[in-house]
Amino acid sequence: MTEPVLTIVVPCYNEEEVLPETMSVLQRLLKELMDEALVSKQSKLLFVDDGSKDGTWELIYKEGLKNSMVKGLKLSRNVGHQNALLAGLISAKDLSDCVVSIDADLQDDISVIREFVLKFRQGCDIVYGVRKSRETDSFFKRSTAQGFYKMMKKLGVDLVYNHADFRLMSKRALNELQRFKEVNLFLRGIVPLIGFKTDIVYYDRLERKAGETKYPLKKMLAFAFDGITSFSVSPIRFVLLIGFISFLMSLMFGSYFLTLKFLGHTQTGWTSLITSIWLIGGLQLIAIGLIGEYIGKIYKETKQRPKYIVDIDTFNLGVPRRLLDPVEEDLGRISESNQ
Repeated sequence: MTEPVLTIVVPCYNEEEVLPETMSVLQRLLKELMDEALVSKQSKLLFVDDGSKDGTWELIYKEGLKNSMVKGLKLSRNVGHQNALLAGLISAKDLSDCVVSIDADLQDDISVIREFVLKFRQGCDIVYGVRKSRETDSFFKRSTAQGFYKMMKKLGVDLVYNHADFRLMSKRALNELQRFKEVNLFLRGIVPLIGFKTDIVYYDRLERKAGETKYPLKKMLAFAFDGITSFSVSPIRFVLLIGFISFLMSLMFGSYFLTLKFLGHTQTGWTSLITSIWLIGGLQLIAIGLIGEYIGKIYKETKQRPKYIVDIDTFNLGVPRRLLDPVEEDLGRISESNQ
């Protein structure tokens, strides 16, 4: 088997502090893989700047001028981690046999990328990097993360337990990923839907080398909620169930109070009335808000707006369009011949 062309995609947002170390470590790893003849000499590192406000892009661009192994993709604005990651994967797929995605903070153990490549050479289209444990996390983060995975499983969403976005995907898998057109992107749920031959590599999560986490509690909760509402309608069904239960309870209590009225045991009062109004009103507001969340997602999907816009692409710079998009090229020729 000839050495596969590997591209390591690294989404970056305000990573100026950690990026020099990340570039150095990944370049060293890629050279080692080349020397071992595990990957092609044409393999690259692709850093995706997700609208950073610091000097992240300047570092990427300058390093690319010095080293042909390093390439950059600058997005026109900040579009979020998932969209930035997708931009890198799609930009890299046509000139790569396989692509590895990894965050810039160096918390994922890059040494297991070698195992990723070995499993790819054995025929795997998707290889997941999965944490062995969460002992380094705080009790709150560990318990909430485990609760999230358990909840998603009960809702019928197929997620790989303790897997984030550290994975290898073949060109074939990336071509299928590109067919998923949803705007509300949740790659951890989409990738398992692709199928093909997959495998798992376990590793220990490391401490962040520098800078601050880009996923504080607020963003983690928003990310989890997006994942739930993007892949399951169970929350709406749960609201429907609560509605039915409330309706049945109201019939039961109504019958009970009518009986008391006919027996002459009722007393005037407002506490129970106000409590009931607030309870039902709160349930209604929750239900309306949840349904509104789904309607909002439908609204975004129908607009079909691009998930990202590329400002500068040094990875595909100078590459003929026929190599980047042969299918559209062939369709264009067929259209011209028919005319």
